Amino acid sequence: MKFWQSLFLCEGNQIMDAAKIVDEVGFDGALVSDHLLHLEHQESTYLYSEDGKPPQFSEETVWPECWSLMAALAAVTKNIKFATNVFILPLRNPVEVAKATGSVAFFSDNRIVLGTGAGWMKEEFDALGVDFKTRGKRYDECIEVIRKLQAGGFVEHHGQFFDFPRVAMSPAPTKPVPIYIGGLSGPALRRTARHGDGWLGPGQTLEDALATAKTLTDLRAEYGRSNEPFDMVVPIYGELGLDDYKRMEDAGITSAVSLPFAFTVGPDSTIDQKRAYLEGFANNVIAKVNS
Repeated sequence: MKFWQSLFLCEGNQIMDAAKIVDEVGFDGALVSDHLLHLEHQESTYLYSEDGKPPQFSEETVWPECWSLMAALAAVTKNIKFATNVFILPLRNPVEVAKATGSVAFFSDNRIVLGTGAGWMKEEFDALGVDFKTRGKRYDECIEVIRKLQAGGFVEHHGQFFDFPRVAMSPAPTKPVPIYIGGLSGPALRRTARHGDGWLGPGQTLEDALATAKTLTDLRAEYGRSNEPFDMVVPIYGELGLDDYKRMEDAGITSAVSLPFAFTVGPDSTIDQKRAYLEGFANNVIAKVNS
């Protein structure tokens, strides 16, 4: 079982030090989050809360630009990978995303994952002049474009949303950046099964996560992808015992997530408090699960 630490809601002046500690104590990766803007007035409904509002978001929430942050974090760490959980892919131009992620991968020894989602905040799409209603089709084409460009050599693309002649991108990563897909909806799970190198859970109870893992396993079999490598990175709400991690592994879940510090240590925690938590998690969970 691999273990990731979420850096969502981590104070901006502590992110660098927190990532160093995550690397030092033996985690496999760190998750960073993505939004472009804070909306003063918002009508869009968040999908994963009962009241339709995102948890603990405010105008003070830190949303660094993902790829410059990953480049900085990769420069001060040695082993851990970094993944976006999740990057709103259909909001962006995939040529620019392929360039940014490919460059960071090239200079970080392939230690990044492009974790993607369809997006739920219509106001962000409106601000960038991108059609919210067509984001599903754009999403699929974005994935196709990124994979073409990162394969190396000259490629061309003529699609519904993006069109370019034969071009080459340099530097191309030595390996294509893995594309993981997030979400729980039917379209999200089907997209994951068809196109994803992995799945990023939004946070579930253990039983719900096990059920979703089975659904994904069945869908991947349906699409003839059962024998391809696939990672499931799954945050679980609630306490877990060693037997629970074994059940997760048996269900095909390959990676567990330590929830954001705001949930586990508390809001406004110091870096020393975060270190104590991370060291305790490494000793009491990671070491025991993988012994």
